[in-house]
Amino acid sequence: MVADKPLRADARRKREALLTKAREVFDAGEFFTLRFDDFARLAGVGTGTLYRHFPTRDALAEAVYRGEVAALCDRARQLQSTLPAAEALAAFLHAMVDHMDAHQGLARTLATLMADRSGVLAEGSRALEEAVTDLVAAAVREGTVRDDVGSGTVMMALHGIGAAHDRPGWRAEADGVITLVLDGLRR
Repeated sequence: MVADKPLRADARRKREALLTKAREVFDAGEFFTLRFDDFARLAGVGTGTLYRHFPTRDALAEAVYRGEVAALCDRARQLQSTLPAAEALAAFLHAMVDHMDAHQGLARTLATLMADRSGVLAEGSRALEEAVTDLVAAAVREGTVRDDVGSGTVMMALHGIGAAHDRPGWRAEADGVITLVLDGLRR
């Protein structure tokens, strides 16, 4: 769907209902077991509405992915505007782990569906790295974080955490990695 012109309020509500239901289905790990038309029924909209907003299953997955990335980037900006820089960075990294934990099914499904859409994944990765870069740079300016470690290092740690989500005790280990990263960044 091209977002050139704003949607009417009812169309926006229906689009959001489809995205909300798709996120729930992703989280439940049922994305591949449903017919595409089932998303319309589950969201309480007509199939024409589904196809008007998302002509394919991939288009729906891409919209969910972009929405998740946008929400995380918004969270980073909100934290940066309300907390001291080092606290904002720590809160965001912990929020990333919370998000990974709460949405494991979503992450798995999106990784499967988006594997051949490397441009979309790269765009999302760049947006998240930019958010982390802004948080790290603010903490460096504040004098609480070393200036010789870049956001790429932090992103690699986050990617590693996400890739290891099937490990027993993942949550405790993920929190431990975040603690290590934050301790390593501290001046």
